Amino acid sequence: MSLNDTMHLLRAWLRDPRSVGALAPSGPALARLMTAHVDHAHGPVIELGPGTGVFTRALLERGLPGHRLVLVETDPVLASTLAQRYRHARVLRMDAARLGRSSSLFGDERASAVISGLPLLSIPADKVAAIIEGVFERQLQQGGALYQFTYGLRCPVPRALRQRLGLEAERIGGAWLNLPPAWVWRIRRP
Repeated sequence: MSLNDTMHLLRAWLRDPRSVGALAPSGPALARLMTAHVDHAHGPVIELGPGTGVFTRALLERGLPGHRLVLVETDPVLASTLAQRYRHARVLRMDAARLGRSSSLFGDERASAVISGLPLLSIPADKVAAIIEGVFERQLQQGGALYQFTYGLRCPVPRALRQRLGLEAERIGGAWLNLPPAWVWRIRRP
C-alpha cells in the first residue's frame, strides 16, 4: 500500500464518508482471501467499490485478463485513478445500487463472481437490498458467488434479505493481519 493510495482514500472519505469503509487500503492478506476462490475460467468478474484497486491487482495477478473485469466505483477521483492504473479493465463510475437497472455488464454473458469492497454496514438498508438484488438478479450467473468482506463478525448482508432472495452465506476466512482484521463471506444461491 502506498502513501498516495492512502491519501486517495482519505480524500474520498472526506468527500463522502458513508461511501468509504476504511481510511487505508486493504492489506495483501485480505486481498488474497477475497480472490482465492474466484475461478475466472467460468466467466468474467465484477468488482464493486474497488477503491484504490487492491483486490483488482490480486485478481489480475491470479490470471484474470483485464478485459474480463468491470470495476464499479462511485467516487470520481478513485474511478479516474483506476482507469489510468488498469487500462484493460472497464471502469464504470456509477452507484452499485443501479446494477439491477442495467443489463449484464458483459453483454450476453454474466459474471462468475462479484468481489465487493463496499461498506455494506454503513449503507442504508434499501440501498443494500438494491445492490444485492441487482447482483443476483441481473449480473451474476447461476452458481456464481458474491465475495464480501466486513470488519464485523456477522454477515453484512441481512438475514431477512438473504432469505427473501434464497441466498446462503458462508464465512470463508479471516485476515488477521489486515488493519483492522476482516472476515470474508461467500454469498450464493444454493
